[in-house]
Amino acid sequence: MASHTYIPVPDQGAKACVLAYLVTAAAVLLLMMVFGLLMRMEQAQFISMGVIWFYELMTLHGAGMVGIAGIAGAAIMWHFLRQYVDLSRGIFVANLVLFLAGVVMILVGVLFGHFHGAWTFLYPLPAKSMGMWSVGAAALFMGGLLVIGVGFLLMHLDIARAIIARYGNLGRALGWPQLFGHDDGKAPPPTVVASTMVTIVNVVALVVGASILTMMLVNLYVPGFAIDSLLAKGMIYLFGHVFINATIYMAVIAVYEILPRYTQRPWKANKVFLASWTASTIMVLFIFPHHLLMDFAFPTWMLIMGQVIGYLNTFPILVVTGYGALMIVFRSGIRWDMASRLLFVSLFGWAAGVMPAFIDGTITVNYVMHNTLWVPGHFHTYLLLGMVAMVFGFMYYLGKPNQDAPDSFLDRAAFWGFTVGSLGFTLSFLYAGKEGVPRRYAAHLPEWLPYDRIGSAFSVLVIASALVFIVRFLTRLGLSRRDYPRASLARSAAT
Repeated sequence: MASHTYIPVPDQGAKACVLAYLVTAAAVLLLMMVFGLLMRMEQAQFISMGVIWFYELMTLHGAGMVGIAGIAGAAIMWHFLRQYVDLSRGIFVANLVLFLAGVVMILVGVLFGHFHGAWTFLYPLPAKSMGMWSVGAAALFMGGLLVIGVGFLLMHLDIARAIIARYGNLGRALGWPQLFGHDDGKAPPPTVVASTMVTIVNVVALVVGASILTMMLVNLYVPGFAIDSLLAKGMIYLFGHVFINATIYMAVIAVYEILPRYTQRPWKANKVFLASWTASTIMVLFIFPHHLLMDFAFPTWMLIMGQVIGYLNTFPILVVTGYGALMIVFRSGIRWDMASRLLFVSLFGWAAGVMPAFIDGTITVNYVMHNTLWVPGHFHTYLLLGMVAMVFGFMYYLGKPNQDAPDSFLDRAAFWGFTVGSLGFTLSFLYAGKEGVPRRYAAHLPEWLPYDRIGSAFSVLVIASALVFIVRFLTRLGLSRRDYPRASLARSAAT
């Protein structure tokens, strides 16, 4: 089996590419947060921008957050995976260029074409707007998503090429010889295992997404080209659900790589770790029906599968990662700073966000709760306090001038502001959902306004804290080092 001690040639261009991804992610993330605040303020009746603007911002917020989570997660994965395999910088750049081109198309389609059919673009809504937007606006939105998807697909195909070139096949990169056989070689590092899993599931999801987007684009201009509505919905949700789940699987690589550097303890890819990632590779592709439990037209076996696999997929990677992080940190004498704090709290956010999803995945509960603010509460918890916290932790890690550089009072205040603000913001969603407040409504009844106003206040705190994180990262760009002096620890630990 190939050695795991591949060390890339020092490449300032590669570092610049990762920083470009993160700067792009930071800018779009902040903009999407502001859009989210405006929506909450509209529901709270603090402002009055009108329902059309609300749904336009909702469409941009949903698509933008999914896309930027993908870009930020890809930056983390690519940065660390380069330590083990030979990746193409040109393909990595092409993905960012295509992403920006797609973003421009989406912005034009929404802000100038007034498309506001939500990021889910469910068939046949884009083609049947009743005069609310033009065919061209819908085509720009869906075409932008398609362009972005092509960029990510190219990146994942290049990652698959590099992994296969080094490990022989994807099964070996997932550690199957060590998991199922008696291979005497050492298991691949956690970064390689996670990147392989993400590549497998995202290639499937992106191909499915590109297929339905292409079909719907044809339908826009050739209405006689009919599509089965149920098939279209299934394809859209498979694509969307797998892709957004994969973003946190990419971002968690930061936990696997950075915490061992802080604690000087290796993160070992043992059999339990390998089994959890293999199980999730399969289950994450079949979990999407738990979003369709209210669709009686779907085959019953698919809905039952969605509930069962939704339960099972909740635990493997999360439990292994959470337990591993606790064991690495316990009595390690770790020196807590902004990077390690954010990475550690991100695991809490991930775990806390999964619990409402676990509850909502129960069919009898889903019938009552799924179309309420309970659902935004669940995914904002694991994305905001989970995935986004991982990204901010990675930013602080990259931007720190040296290992012993102290954090400022403002940094620490922003950390607590982000943590408290995220908890308050997401709990306002969850409690409102428990009270039956519907989601995707621009106008709210008077009895719902307290939840909206509390959520708006906490949203301001989150944005202010995120602004501190981002400004600190941007001001340190010229000072950041490529890695800690002991950068080889995670590579040698896996062997």
